Amino acid sequence: MVSTLLIVVIFLAIAFDYINGFHDAANSIATVVSTKVLSPFQAVLWAAIFNFAAYFYFTDHKVANTIAKTVVENFITLEVILSGLVAAILWNLLTWWYGIPSSSSHTLIGGFAGAGMAKAASMGAGVMTAINLAPILKVVAFIVLAPVIGMVISVIISIILLHLSKNARPSVAEYWFKKLQLVSSAALSFTHGGNDAQKVMGIIYVAMVAGNVLKTGDAMPEWIPITCYAAISLGTMSGGWKIVKTMGSKITKVNAFEGVAAETAGAVTLGITEHFGIPVSTTHTITGSIVGVGLLKRVSAVRWGVTVSLLWAWVLTIPVSATLAALIFSVIHLFF
Repeated sequence: MVSTLLIVVIFLAIAFDYINGFHDAANSIATVVSTKVLSPFQAVLWAAIFNFAAYFYFTDHKVANTIAKTVVENFITLEVILSGLVAAILWNLLTWWYGIPSSSSHTLIGGFAGAGMAKAASMGAGVMTAINLAPILKVVAFIVLAPVIGMVISVIISIILLHLSKNARPSVAEYWFKKLQLVSSAALSFTHGGNDAQKVMGIIYVAMVAGNVLKTGDAMPEWIPITCYAAISLGTMSGGWKIVKTMGSKITKVNAFEGVAAETAGAVTLGITEHFGIPVSTTHTITGSIVGVGLLKRVSAVRWGVTVSLLWAWVLTIPVSATLAALIFSVIHLFF
C-alpha cells in the first residue's frame, strides 16, 4: 500500500527536478544565447532535447547511488526526505528569484543531510551519526575542484583552438565557431542531464525504500529515471533568464570561440565526474570554465566582484539548506 506521504514526497521530488531544470537551464544555454548563435527559445529547446537524450546513455546511475547513501539508512524516513526536499526547493526558488546561479545539487544534498541530522537529534543520537561522511566529503571537495577542473580544461581547449585557427580569417573562424557551439552546448546539456537528473532519482529510490515499497538493493523501477529526465527537460524549456544574464555576460563577455571552449570544458568535466559517481554542481563547473576563458584574455576581463558573490552563494548553499531542512523537520516531526 502506497502511503499518501510517499506520494507527496515523490511529487515534490519531481517538482524539484523541474525547478532544477529551469534553475540550471542557464548553465547550458547562457553562452549560446549571449553569442546569439540561438535565440532564447531555440536554446532552451535545444538544451531540453539533449537533457532527455542523456536518459538513453547514463544507465549506471552512479550519481543516484551516491546521493542515496548520503544519509545513514537508519535515519531515513519519509519525513526526513520531505523536509530535505522542501528546504531544497525553497533555496532554489530564492536564488533563482535573485538571479544567483547556486547549485541545485548542493542544496538537495544539504537539505537531505540536515534533515537526517535533525532526525538523529530527535532520537537522542549524535547528529553526525546520521550522515555518511565519505560521499559528503567528496561533494564538499568538488565545490572547489569542479570549477578549478573546468577552468583548467577550458584554458587548455582555448589554447588548442587558438592554435588550430591561427591562420583562418576572423570571419571564417567566427562562422565555424558558431557552428561548433551548437555541438558544445548540446554536449553540455547532455552531461548536465546525466548528472543532475540522477540526484532526484536517488532521492525517490530511498523514499520508496523508506515507504516500504522497495527493499534496499532492489533494482530501480524504470519509471523513476524516465520521469526524472522528463521533468528536468521540461524545466529547462521553462528558462531561467535572470541566471542566463549572470552566466552569459556578467562574469565575462563571451564570444563564440570562448563559448565553445567553456561549454566543451564543462561537458568534459561533468562526463568525468559522472563516470566516477561524483554529484558535482553544473553551475560551479560551467562558471569555472567561463572564468577560464576570461583569464586567457586577461585577468581584468573577469568581473571578480560578480565571481566573489557567486562564491559566497556556493559556500552558503549546503549549510543554509541543511539548517533550513532541520528547522522544517522539527515542525513536521510534531505532526507525524
